[in-house]
Amino acid sequence: MLHTTGGYWDAVAWIVAFIVIAVVVYIIRGLGRRDFRKDSAEPFFSGVELPTEKTHVKASNIYWGFTDSLKGYYSIMKKMHDGIINNYIAWFIAISVLLFFVVFLPEVIP
Repeated sequence: MLHTTGGYWDAVAWIVAFIVIAVVVYIIRGLGRRDFRKDSAEPFFSGVELPTEKTHVKASNIYWGFTDSLKGYYSIMKKMHDGIINNYIAWFIAISVLLFFVVFLPEVIP
């Protein structure tokens, strides 16, 4: 057992806890359906019958309602994100300085 200022570290306790959790998970898994087969299960496709040919659903189609409702926000964000790492670092530094002034400066100046 290793004593620290924050408590103690007992490797045996962690191993016992891991074994107990593994046994509980195995018991819960054993309560499941025995007749379930992974190869017979069809994925849920929003209630629509799956097409027979290979298809690929684009992420833009999956999140269409979300992106359409936030179109104004995304149009501004697309203009700001140009892929140049220097701009991202400049934004990070600017926001960090702003947070520094907002959080720490009121504590320093009475």
